[in-house]
Amino acid sequence: MSESILNALMHLFAVFATVKRENISATGKKIVHAYLLQHLKEEAANEYLALFDNYLDFYMREHEFDLAEQLSERSLQESEQLRKICYQIRKELHRNERIIVLLRLIEFVYEDKLISEREREFIILVAESFNINESELRNSMHFVAGGSEDEYDRNLVLFIEEAGESSIDELEGDWIEKNRPRDQQVTKRINRKGLDGKITVLHFNSINIFVLKYTGNQSLLLEGQEIVPERFYILENGSIIRNEEIGSIYYSEIAGKFLQSDSDHHIVINGENVEFSFRNTSNGIHNFNFSEESGQLIGIMGGSGVGKSTLLNLLSGQLRTDRGKITINDYHLYFDRFRLKSLIGFIPQDDLLFEELTVYQNLYFNAKLCFGNDTESQIRSRVFKQLQDLDLLDTKDLKVGNPLNKFISGGQRKRLNIGLELMREPSILFVDEPTSGLSSMDSENVIRLLKDQSVKGKLVIANIHQPSSNIFKMFDKLWVLDRGGFPIYAGNPIDAIIYFKKLSSFADVSEAECSSCGYVNPDQILQIVEAKEVDEQGRYTTERKITPEHWYRHYKEKIESGIVVKHEKKILPAKIYRIPDIDKQFSVFFRRNLLTKLTNLPYILLNLLEAPLLALILAYFTKYVSGDEYTFIENRNFPVYLFMSVVVALFMGMMVSAEEIIKDRKILHREAFLNLSRFSYINSKIAYLFGLSAIQAFLFVIVGNWILEVRDMVPVYWLILFSTGCFANMLGLNISSGMNSVVAIYILIPILLIPQLLLSGFTVKFDDLHKSLTSKVYVPFIGDLMTSRWAYEALAVEQFKNNRFEKNFYLFDQEMSEASFRTGFLIPRLQNLADECERRMDDPASEDLIRQNISILRNELGKLGNNSGIYPFAADYMEELEEGNFDRDLYSEISDYLTYARIQYQEAGRQAGIRKDK
Repeated sequence: MSESILNALMHLFAVFATVKRENISATGKKIVHAYLLQHLKEEAANEYLALFDNYLDFYMREHEFDLAEQLSERSLQESEQLRKICYQIRKELHRNERIIVLLRLIEFVYEDKLISEREREFIILVAESFNINESELRNSMHFVAGGSEDEYDRNLVLFIEEAGESSIDELEGDWIEKNRPRDQQVTKRINRKGLDGKITVLHFNSINIFVLKYTGNQSLLLEGQEIVPERFYILENGSIIRNEEIGSIYYSEIAGKFLQSDSDHHIVINGENVEFSFRNTSNGIHNFNFSEESGQLIGIMGGSGVGKSTLLNLLSGQLRTDRGKITINDYHLYFDRFRLKSLIGFIPQDDLLFEELTVYQNLYFNAKLCFGNDTESQIRSRVFKQLQDLDLLDTKDLKVGNPLNKFISGGQRKRLNIGLELMREPSILFVDEPTSGLSSMDSENVIRLLKDQSVKGKLVIANIHQPSSNIFKMFDKLWVLDRGGFPIYAGNPIDAIIYFKKLSSFADVSEAECSSCGYVNPDQILQIVEAKEVDEQGRYTTERKITPEHWYRHYKEKIESGIVVKHEKKILPAKIYRIPDIDKQFSVFFRRNLLTKLTNLPYILLNLLEAPLLALILAYFTKYVSGDEYTFIENRNFPVYLFMSVVVALFMGMMVSAEEIIKDRKILHREAFLNLSRFSYINSKIAYLFGLSAIQAFLFVIVGNWILEVRDMVPVYWLILFSTGCFANMLGLNISSGMNSVVAIYILIPILLIPQLLLSGFTVKFDDLHKSLTSKVYVPFIGDLMTSRWAYEALAVEQFKNNRFEKNFYLFDQEMSEASFRTGFLIPRLQNLADECERRMDDPASEDLIRQNISILRNELGKLGNNSGIYPFAADYMEELEEGNFDRDLYSEISDYLTYARIQYQEAGRQAGIRKDK
């Protein structure tokens, strides 16, 4: 017993003696002393007896209130002083210790085999002060006093006894009891042949502990120590009641009896001849059969590289078996994966958390994605309950951080990571290395959290590495893998040590735990499995004493042959969560993404300062001053500034988006079990990036145009650069989604940017490109694909057309330019075509060339007529050309028409020049 429990007991014994008001000096002290000797050695018993005397003296003589006198005048329930004493004692006791103290107190009171009304009243007062409910108190008193079966609450007691002639087969009885209506359930039993007497197990469901008492004459062992009849014992995780005649009774077997009635949804996972191997190697998982049901915590143990994580991936459906099948309630894990996905939770070894968010925010946004129908208050209530269950309430407002920049401990990170998956309450939970990198205390807290899930009726399967004794005992079942993926053990964790000792011919084969302290050394298992041969010089060799194949043969013969395949009705538990609609998912994704950015101050500062700083550098160095003062029209570097502005927009757009998806990939993998909308997720990223690009483009334009004194062009410059940034955002998202590492992304960015620089038409003219890329007439097709070409051209054209000066003359200049083009190039070209046709009219061999020229002439005359306003004069010629009637008279008329058109265009150009001058 712990010091806190003994201290509390001496305190209560003294109060009890005061309440009874009897001569405690002789008889009472003997009872206390005898009680202490049952649990302590003589020296320690005398020390606590002295403590008892001190408490008794305090209450009988020195207390400022005469407690005994006060209690003689009123009921114990009315004594505020007595309640205060009990509350003070309660503060020093853990909730598990309170149950033990209450049982010891009842045991002490019942020492004379009688409980008076005043003693009962005192016990009730202590139970109320300890927050122990009426049902548990009643069961406790029957348990100590040895009450009949009918006096117990049948849902909270279990009897282990020898099977009678009329007893039902145990497997059949389990099925009947599990399917019986809750209000008709009978007392729970476990039958063991050869058991002399009866073992009573009492379950305190408020704190989930089990207490047992044996009535009989057999020699039974609990954690290596002999059970004293009529004395109660706490049944710890992993405890085993042993005897050669009755075999072993496991903690998991006892706990399972209570879970069967508490769990509304039963899950059975079966594996039949499961095999998997990696390509070009024999490593993987060798033929493995298993059948497990909900309400268990199963550990997978083995050395590094034996296939523990591979097995977890197979069981969770992330890898497909090469042979055999895995079923859940008779549904095929792979072919029915979309139906089973909501039942499965997977927690990888890495902590999949948003490091920029707080503990509360991580859970909050996860809850928003899981429970679409809940109100805001219901979501917050769920989150706070989860924080309490995870023991993270004190750290809820701390940022999660990363392993190098910690704000919460490794154990708290691990519990939070598990809590995110537990939020949607999956029926089957797979956990990869939950204790990796944690302290012994943190590891125990994490495994206890997983154990609580199995107690609630879930099936939890976890990889473990070098567990402590306490952690090892928490597991209900152990699977051991050996090198190459050979399963070599499946069964009770404590029995595993005995199993491997027997096969290795150890002398102390029956000892699995320390007889004095109950300590278990799980490392013995791997030490035995991987024991090396010794050479002639006495040194260890690289060869093992027993090969994996040999262990595997033992497993097939001794363990797998005894596996009983369980089957469950093809019914799946309904999922308790419901994901929100795609518009709500978009809102949650966007808020979560925005909050992760806003809480990262360096990220915000860099993104907001990058654009104006680059604008300052570009504008300052390209601000060419030809004389004493700067004049915008004389700045010969301005085209360079425009082009570099496009480059900056492309660069910033790709840099801010290049990591957006790849950094969330692991979290997306976790959220894949929720079947969330990928469309909403991508759109949330696009909305954020477009908004950021809009701000960056605005800051860039404001600073750059102010330095270079570009007037009235901010809106159009912003729109062009913003559009360019949006294209870069989409390009960055695509490479972020397609690449497997950040390094690969930043190697790819220059490969995508350099063609934008080279093929924009600015750094190298299109006519000067390699002859395979250009036609010398039109812009090459590859140039049309470059965003940089269109963005630069848009900036240059807008700057020329719509600047404060040129926008007043642009239309006139356009008319003059068109007139000059037609009079100086188009009309002479048409005249040459007509002359060519006239010269070859009498040459039959030139018929195809004439037809080709007539086609060009007809099309160009149509354009000429439409643009010049003289189309009606050319209508007859067009009809003749359509019919292919080209003779010398028609040639003469067309020639006159072209001469007339040239005069008209010359006049139109002259008039435009006059209007411009005005």
